[in-house]
Amino acid sequence: MQHTMIRFVLLLSIVITTGCTAPPFEERIDALLTPYQSPQPGLAMRLVRGEQVVIERTIGLAELNSMQTVGATTNFRLASITKHLTALAILMLIEDGRLTLDTRLNEILPRFPKYAERISIQHLLQHQSGLPDYEPLVPLDRQPRIRDQGVVNLLLEVSVLDFEPGTSYHYSNSGYAVLAVIVETITNQAFETFLQERIFNPSKMSQSVAFVQGQNEIPNRALGYTVREAEVKETDQSAYSAVLGDGGVYSSIADLTTWHRVGFGRALISDRLFKAMMTPALERYGFGWRIDQFEGHTRYHHSGSTSGFRNFIAHFPNIDLTLMLLTNRAGPDALPIGEEILRLYFEQELIQAK
Repeated sequence: MQHTMIRFVLLLSIVITTGCTAPPFEERIDALLTPYQSPQPGLAMRLVRGEQVVIERTIGLAELNSMQTVGATTNFRLASITKHLTALAILMLIEDGRLTLDTRLNEILPRFPKYAERISIQHLLQHQSGLPDYEPLVPLDRQPRIRDQGVVNLLLEVSVLDFEPGTSYHYSNSGYAVLAVIVETITNQAFETFLQERIFNPSKMSQSVAFVQGQNEIPNRALGYTVREAEVKETDQSAYSAVLGDGGVYSSIADLTTWHRVGFGRALISDRLFKAMMTPALERYGFGWRIDQFEGHTRYHHSGSTSGFRNFIAHFPNIDLTLMLLTNRAGPDALPIGEEILRLYFEQELIQAK
């Protein structure tokens, strides 16, 4: 229904502004993004093919009190787009010979109940572990906010899994918090430090950061908001915002363009492991990426949704095309908007090919 409504709004904008003739590609994109114009919380969007930026839009406000506008280097909380970075960190440890996809959870974190003998690293990566969601276990007024190790501590009290590991798919923030703690346990290093030293620095992602309040800073930070009719309310943090493994990285379309150009970490692991990362299992989920077909092309993608932010990233490996769409408002969802942008792009490509 939401996808249909977005297409209807776009079509209505086209009819109102131009009659029956479809306007150029960029004008249709601008019509789609009109709700994000100042003085509203904003949006950063970039579509990149190879080394070329096809189209870029940075609109609206990153921070309302200061009226700071969104730019290409504005850092948004990525939310669940973070998961492919957490997965990559695990694969790098496999590359280092520190564990395997079949390593069992109890081998790394022996305090877990006996069922951890049946949960593998691969189960955690692909949302097949059976661990319950941690969010309902966290008091909403908990202070300080829970972090990844706190999530593990809560899960240690769980006596029964939701299902037998490997038999079903259930999207799990719990699994990715556990994976972050596994990285810390094996390396004896904070997860945010591992990401900085092993992924961001080598990849020249100079402003990306796994944010830990009081320990590091977010340059060019966008704050998150909720917009309801005429009311705009800051909703930048939730009870779960300090958990890093499932959604705690901040980045910009500038840094994500760099990430695109270095192949999303392809140089950091072997071809075998990168292929495994992008191989779909249950519900078309790989390791931190969803893999499917879109407009006749193989697509790696993920959305991100958290308090005050809605994001979407999609990469088409066969044509080296990446869309990155970051917003600092809790709705509308970015995925249907991103898919409409991609449809318009592929439609234009077909027209130009004729």
